[in-house]
Amino acid sequence: MFENLTSRLGTVFDRLKRRGALGEADVDAALREIRVALLEADVALPVVKDFVRGVREKAVGREVLKSVTPGQMVVKIVHDHLVELLGGTHAALRYGPPPSAILMVGLQGSGKTTTSAKLARRIETRDRKRVLLASLDVQRPAAQEQLATLARQAGVAALPIVPGEDPPAIARRALETARREGYDVVVLDTAGRLHVDEALMRELETVRDLVAPAETLLVADALTGQDAVNVARQFHERIGVSGIVLTRMDGDARGGAALSMRAVTGQPIKFVGTGEKLDALDAFHPERMASRILDMGDVVSLVEKVAETVDRDEAERMARRMAKGRFDLNDLRKQLQQMRKMGGMSGILAQLPGVARMKQQLAKANVDEKMIVRQCAIIDSMTPQERRRPEIIHASRKRRIARGSGTNVQDVNRLLKQHRQMQDMLKRAKKAGGIQNLLGRGLPPGMLPH
Repeated sequence: MFENLTSRLGTVFDRLKRRGALGEADVDAALREIRVALLEADVALPVVKDFVRGVREKAVGREVLKSVTPGQMVVKIVHDHLVELLGGTHAALRYGPPPSAILMVGLQGSGKTTTSAKLARRIETRDRKRVLLASLDVQRPAAQEQLATLARQAGVAALPIVPGEDPPAIARRALETARREGYDVVVLDTAGRLHVDEALMRELETVRDLVAPAETLLVADALTGQDAVNVARQFHERIGVSGIVLTRMDGDARGGAALSMRAVTGQPIKFVGTGEKLDALDAFHPERMASRILDMGDVVSLVEKVAETVDRDEAERMARRMAKGRFDLNDLRKQLQQMRKMGGMSGILAQLPGVARMKQQLAKANVDEKMIVRQCAIIDSMTPQERRRPEIIHASRKRRIARGSGTNVQDVNRLLKQHRQMQDMLKRAKKAGGIQNLLGRGLPPGMLPH
């Protein structure tokens, strides 16, 4: 997502930073390229015009701070305008008096049903509220059964299905059930509809008036492109959208939908779907997204992800072992699993500053995302004794481990070499007192280099 836009803007800013002073003509030339980059990213033309006009007003004739080069000042101005365009600050989910209704609306195929289950799971696990999921989709075959299945997988309650019931009746029964059984939130998954389908839009208005939702979230596919503007405008005018959820943000969309929909509706992007799993729904932070678009990284989100995935007790246990210079293959496997939970190498690298400029070098390095899976399989093919004492693994054992893990002896050798290097590093750190210093600063053992 945003990869092409990041690359184009990076090229423009690199040229600006190389200049000692900037004239009005330099700024205009840069803004022309920024305009083209935004249009190529599928941002709506009115949004592009407003954005470029706002940047130009601040960039031309502005007094430049002595400690900052003119090029860096332009980057800051563009960054600030991107943050403003994306919503300014993070917009949290709003709740009304229990049972609080959240209405999920959008086009067919935008991912509403899966997103409804993801959102319900997030509310239960993060906000500690009891959630009831209810499907109002009587248009699509087996849509209600699909939501019931997703609810079971997410560990969330689902409203029992009554065949033949219409959406307003289902919504009414969902609220009555929630009041009677003490649920805090009801997530209502409506049928996907075209914004030009008058009958279905009237039905949606009826449901909205009946449940008086605390939030009406428009679920939109990030791959929608220019039509996202029409979709957002129509739904907002008819239903009154209070927030946007963008799905498939992990795909190869050009990013225009994210920039356009917020500007057109005036409503914040609240969540983004970043994968197929039920925990792959992240809160949207405009400032962090703007930093990622401009290749400044998103270290805050990376640190939050570490905090979420690291088991505190396990981290402390491993810290004590490392402080004594102990690190066997069981410990290495735990580290590899930690990296997988955080999205693998690409997931971690995507949130670090300056990575977009290193794309070619990373491509040449052939970073294989499946490497972590293979390494875990190699360790799983070892006996408990071999994991504790890797030094006993000789030729015949290596061949057996390679066969058991579906790899070859060279892969096994690479893993063992990697483990030896980390052991040596820990021994040197122990002698210098360095490992205690590292852990004392709060660096999780699972994030130590290897």
